[in-house]
Amino acid sequence: MTTQTSPAQSTASTRTAVVTGAASPRGIGRATARRLASDGWAVAVLDLDGDASQATAEELTDEFGVPARGFTADVTDEASVDAAVAAVERDLPVIGGLANIAGVTSPTRFFETTLEEWNRIMTINATGTYVVTKRVASVMRDNGYGRIVNMSSVSAIRGGGVFGGVPYSAAKAAILGFTRALARELGPVGITVNSVTPGVVDTDIRAGSTTPELEAKLSADVPVGRQATVHEIAALFAFLLREEAGYITGATYDINGGSHIS
Repeated sequence: MTTQTSPAQSTASTRTAVVTGAASPRGIGRATARRLASDGWAVAVLDLDGDASQATAEELTDEFGVPARGFTADVTDEASVDAAVAAVERDLPVIGGLANIAGVTSPTRFFETTLEEWNRIMTINATGTYVVTKRVASVMRDNGYGRIVNMSSVSAIRGGGVFGGVPYSAAKAAILGFTRALARELGPVGITVNSVTPGVVDTDIRAGSTTPELEAKLSADVPVGRQATVHEIAALFAFLLREEAGYITGATYDINGGSHIS
């Protein structure tokens, strides 16, 4: 077993970070879980794929020497989330951080969308963030401390124009309003709430819905000339989850390679 340490370990080592959507091999969630483990957090990996969650957690413990557990969780189902978070409370140190990363996208044009697809995109992205946050924030409120970071998207700011269509942009915009209102409400009880709005990222979230030509165009449209890596997004999550970020709340952090000026 190889154990890595960092300056952040002294503040994170007695707390658990809950990371949703963290089992995909090339996903932002998994990269964030790894970054937090390297910073000394205990990590709870929540994903619909319970076996992959546990495998990811075992890798974190083996590589970084921190307590980590993987749990099956459907972020849209209150009972599923409640059971997972109860297990986190039972098996790991006190919860201090939450990274809401679980989500899906869809490039469907507006007039080709269906109500079923609209509900699916909104429910997984926006309602899922609400369900997990409500359960975890109740633990943080009781302890008087917490850091919550929600995954939005550049599509919420620009109104699409990257890959996701109208339902995705609407869902991610809802997360921005949710974040700001919740930050106002939870600030007095010691909890910060922020959001991250990545531009195009090199992940598998577009798998099956893209082409090499589209991927090349997405990169070419970014002023820095490339897609973000999952590690760059993970670093921002890790910063906002640190104890030292306690005076940052209700903020939206753009990380898009200059897409807003293109």
